[in-house]
Amino acid sequence: MKNLSMGMLCLPLQATITTGFAGESPAPSHGIAYPQGWQHWSAIAVSHRLDNHTVRTILGNDIAVKAARSGNTNPWPDGAILGKVVWKETRLKDWEQAVGPDKFVHAEFMFKDANKYSDTYGWGWARWVGLEQKPFEKGMQVCTSCHTPVKRRDWVFTDPAVFPE
Repeated sequence: MKNLSMGMLCLPLQATITTGFAGESPAPSHGIAYPQGWQHWSAIAVSHRLDNHTVRTILGNDIAVKAARSGNTNPWPDGAILGKVVWKETRLKDWEQAVGPDKFVHAEFMFKDANKYSDTYGWGWARWVGLEQKPFEKGMQVCTSCHTPVKRRDWVFTDPAVFPE
């Protein structure tokens, strides 16, 4: 049932991943360009944070998805990009036992390049806030300090979900 619930959560999340750009990319975050086309990446996992009442879908570019599905995640390969798309949770109107996405919070990304980002543990960290995707510019140390508990997992919290072949 856990895998079924995660799959059911992905469907409404995927349907709501949109931004209001008319061909214009948001400004860079921490000097990192906005990743084009992330809205079409495949899901790696979903999560539900109980402390701040958010639901998330974790997406990956082709390199990240291949690594996740083959178990090649410690370390993640260079070129992998993980995206975490975050919404405030809401109880579903017609299914009171379930929560789903409500207000969009942000999209954040981890870009794996062991050489380029050697000062930040092999990852470039970037975040764009709100539907307008305003760049987060409070420094990558905000990200790395949060991810310190999983430094032995290559700084990644996500356990990739099992997908049928």
